[in-house]
Amino acid sequence: MDTQKLCILGSTGSIGTQALEVASHLDIKVDAISANSNTKLLEQQIRKYSPRFCAVTDEDAAKALKIAVADTDCTVLSGKEASCEIIEKTDADTVLNSIIGFAGLAPTLRAIRAKKNLAIANKETLVAAGSIVMDEVKKNGIRLLPVDSEHCAIHQCIGKNDKSEISKLILTASGGPFFGKDRDFVANALPEQALKHPNWSMGRKITIDSATLVNKGLELIEAMWLFDMPCDKIDIIVHRESIIHSMVQYRDNSVMAQLAVPDMRLCIQYALTGTAKKDGLTPELDFSKLAGLSFFPVDHDVFPGITLAKKAVSLGGISPCVFNSANEACVDLYLNKKIAFYDIYSLISDAISSIVPNSNTPSFTDILDADKRAREFVYSAVKC
Repeated sequence: MDTQKLCILGSTGSIGTQALEVASHLDIKVDAISANSNTKLLEQQIRKYSPRFCAVTDEDAAKALKIAVADTDCTVLSGKEASCEIIEKTDADTVLNSIIGFAGLAPTLRAIRAKKNLAIANKETLVAAGSIVMDEVKKNGIRLLPVDSEHCAIHQCIGKNDKSEISKLILTASGGPFFGKDRDFVANALPEQALKHPNWSMGRKITIDSATLVNKGLELIEAMWLFDMPCDKIDIIVHRESIIHSMVQYRDNSVMAQLAVPDMRLCIQYALTGTAKKDGLTPELDFSKLAGLSFFPVDHDVFPGITLAKKAVSLGGISPCVFNSANEACVDLYLNKKIAFYDIYSLISDAISSIVPNSNTPSFTDILDADKRAREFVYSAVKC
């Protein structure tokens, strides 16, 4: 069933702005939006899309926005809980969560418990608390569809086929800006170099994750939860052109692949229409202009991000959360030039080894504690 009304969490980010574009194209009413502090863009969005509610995490920014849009019918909420509050207030049937990082977990759970369908672009939610999230999805009977291009592709390739027919899932990776480089080059890579992604225009955090290939580790864990698939049945291969977004190999060794021009609006539309195929905004793929499609194995020696993700999976419990939260802290430090590129991997590894799980089924409190401890571990190791 198509989305009738939409709530967009993280409306000023890359996914959020494209989601607004897709919603307009599909004539979907945007009832609520949220962001951290970008009041200039929020005001433009309020005036263009007329949402009834807007949540702003930064309280000073919220005060300024309230004054700026006082002539509209939009109610502005403020504070750390504001994104959760608008979920309760809106009558939207679908929440698109594109909040960056662990901060997206609480709104995800709030949306599910409010029985809103969920279009999820916040992979960290499932990495950190996959068992909790998926249990809530089943309990509340809501529709959860992925917005990540790789998982959206897999969802399409599986279709209505039975899980028992699947041999493995194959996630594709662009390889990032440092594909083919050796350890000496990568060791000295500066943030401004890492932020130059060859195919996608994304936020700073996810672009660094793409450069380290930690993003593929996060996506591997996300795929495990979304498709109920063990780690050893998920492969990752470098595909530089980003035309094949992922593949599913079946037991008869046939492979289904989803191809499209790199454009997140396609994935957003898929999630908002409940998988229905409608006229979209993504340009047509012109096969006559494709020079070729290339594939390469991941160089795990130069880019050990996926190996670290598998280490976290093998330990279980809170370890995937530690993997994610330590990485978020490391990316922050790297962007601020407090650590070098390979320090990201070593600090994540040390955090996973030091913060040992005490349960295979962590509670929400356990997850919150693991997130806090992982960040404290990283920042204290760098003496921040």
